[in-house]
Amino acid sequence: MKTVFLTLIITGLMLTASAQQKPDTVVVELAKTSRVVFTIKDRKDLPTLRQYDFQALFTDILNKIDNTPVEQQPVQTTEPEEIKREYEVITWDSDDESDAKWRKDRNIQYTRRNRHSINFDLGVNNYLNEGKFPDDNNELYAVRPWGSWYVGINSIQHTHVGGKFFIEWGMGLSWYNFKFQQDNILISKTEDGVLFAEDTRDVNFIKSKLTATYANLSFIPMLDFGGRGKKTRVWNSYGSSFRIGAGPYAGYRLGSHSKQVYNDGGREKDKNRNNFYMNNFRYGVRVQLGIRSTDFFFNYDLNELFSDSKPNNPKLNAFSFGVIF
Repeated sequence: MKTVFLTLIITGLMLTASAQQKPDTVVVELAKTSRVVFTIKDRKDLPTLRQYDFQALFTDILNKIDNTPVEQQPVQTTEPEEIKREYEVITWDSDDESDAKWRKDRNIQYTRRNRHSINFDLGVNNYLNEGKFPDDNNELYAVRPWGSWYVGINSIQHTHVGGKFFIEWGMGLSWYNFKFQQDNILISKTEDGVLFAEDTRDVNFIKSKLTATYANLSFIPMLDFGGRGKKTRVWNSYGSSFRIGAGPYAGYRLGSHSKQVYNDGGREKDKNRNNFYMNNFRYGVRVQLGIRSTDFFFNYDLNELFSDSKPNNPKLNAFSFGVIF
């Protein structure tokens, strides 16, 4: 029962924190004739309230209720004075209220099902050629796993559907960076398709890569076995113990370019902005896995990176994986 009280009051705190800088009241029904009214007048109190031992508070209240008439119970606690000053707003009342007011209070408690966050994806990317890595055949477009970075920034809504079921949906930007195994790879377009060739210039090549930028939409159903649906961050020590989900995403290519970096008496960069017959759209499946405060992602493109309209275009399906911040 104590755990239920603690969970309910923390839920009230989360709902109140999402409001503007004005008084808000959350009514939490505990039993048939008992409820808790929790009011926060200023969101600046939230950091202090998060440090408060609500378990000890409810233990003290319940002990006093067992021995004294239920009116307005003063709370004695060893917590700092700045924490104690507002607890006269917590009252116990067994009188019936009008159905209209109770429905209004319940709307305050239950209608805020959405929570917003900005997520950052950081990982690596690669691609498969008909199910195999291009390294297996020493293809010139084979990439280095370390240095082929995948970066994404996403605006995500977390919608509670019911129970442990949540949906994470939103939009964002992402960047594929394919860094080739050989530093002297030159990419060009021909009538038959994209061509990967070795650059034979007498210079000191440093790196060669292909980059593509996408605008994306995603829709990821999630099961949160911690029961909170709270997307935590790696720097937080609290959070649900385990969560998992999978769903579709789709993206539109905003731009692409190749880049060679070499030393020819000084550091030089050759950048070629071109579509290289890359598909304008990408779509695939995203898997997310969270353990306590750490979240991971895995993306797999179901369609090919390059268009199949040209016979020499390689059949490559891109994928990426990493950490969500």
